[in-house]
Amino acid sequence: GIWHIKEHEQFFLEKVPLHQNITHTHKRLQHMAGRLLLKVLYPDFPLPLILIADTNKPFLENEVFHFSISHCGDYAAVIISTISRVGVDIELATQKIERIKYKFLNDSELAMHSAVGKKLLTLFWSVKEAVYKWYGGGEVDFRKHINIVQDNIDPDAGTILCEFLKDGHVYLNISYTFFGDMCLAWLVTKT
Repeated sequence: GIWHIKEHEQFFLEKVPLHQNITHTHKRLQHMAGRLLLKVLYPDFPLPLILIADTNKPFLENEVFHFSISHCGDYAAVIISTISRVGVDIELATQKIERIKYKFLNDSELAMHSAVGKKLLTLFWSVKEAVYKWYGGGEVDFRKHINIVQDNIDPDAGTILCEFLKDGHVYLNISYTFFGDMCLAWLVTKT
């Protein structure tokens, strides 16, 4: 689910509790919009039982639900499964991504996609973030452990094949779509 945040804080406070001390007003709105989305998708989602791992990944101790939350700007995104591990990321395509591409793309990805602009760079970042959240174990080097191996990429929506090389070798299909300047990437796999 995706929530376009247009409401005031009181709207969210009437529906979901604020369990963390978040001082920045917009960050609080993003946090509560993500929590409300969990309840919209699964009304019996146990919000008070959410824990935060050392990696900052929210989780439920008993894993009754596998879930991932992302937020950027005026959007929050959530993915939930009762049976499979999941990851989601939402990003705004901006020129800033060009400056950091060397931090998350390896040499072969840079060569394969040397002429891409902010839209596809944002997609690559979002895909790798979704994989990172899916993994949830931390200590992932985006350049070394997550490789985009597909070179024919639709610029608007589709799937991207990646290989994940941390703790083994797994091929993953990450779905994505663009709406306006926003990119949404997500994946669901068996645990």
